[in-house]
Amino acid sequence: MLPRADLETLRRHLRSTVLSQQSILFEAGDTIAKAYFPYSGAVSLAVVLSGGQMIETAIVGKHGVVGGSAALDAQPASCRAIVQLEGAAWAIDMELLRQIAKSHPAIRSLLNWHEWVLLAQTQQAVACNASHALEARLCCWLLRASDACGKTILSTTQDSVAEILGVRRTSISLVAHNMQQAGYIRTRRGQTEILNMEALRQGACECYGKTALHYDRLLSAAGPRLNEVQIA
Repeated sequence: MLPRADLETLRRHLRSTVLSQQSILFEAGDTIAKAYFPYSGAVSLAVVLSGGQMIETAIVGKHGVVGGSAALDAQPASCRAIVQLEGAAWAIDMELLRQIAKSHPAIRSLLNWHEWVLLAQTQQAVACNASHALEARLCCWLLRASDACGKTILSTTQDSVAEILGVRRTSISLVAHNMQQAGYIRTRRGQTEILNMEALRQGACECYGKTALHYDRLLSAAGPRLNEVQIA
């Protein structure tokens, strides 16, 4: 989406790094040292409660950036960033990204748009957790995770999914078993394979469509504005 000159400026400073499953990129309150642009795998942004429970508020994959807000305002992290699906990312030193964003309006504008999308995703997650049935929420999460990493085989455990959805593992096991019997998914040790994407879409709550719409708006609205910024 960036003009070529801005993209090349950014590309020169990116370094590939492995995203190991369950590794923590930063905690709430940390000074964020690096930003990550995943090109495989997915990272959960999560709130950790005093009792140790970890609830996912957003998931970032190949369409996004983890830690981009710190390039705009240098504030400490507001949540935990934990690798939910292993993969890899382009990483950049935060101070360097901050300097680039200051001198390249198109990059700064895109970071701002992405933070708006993450905020919208977080707000949708709050409403979803409070109002929707677990099966619909699980369908929604599987779809978002698949979109984030670009795969239909997700390397994650039922324990992890139960934690990020804020429910008991036994509840996830029962719902996943029913979905497997219906032919939606196939579960194996440490893996969930999506077999019927359309069935998941029909079973998901409205939150999946609304979250996807936020990314569509980012693509359709931010692109022309970036070009206008570059021309100006």
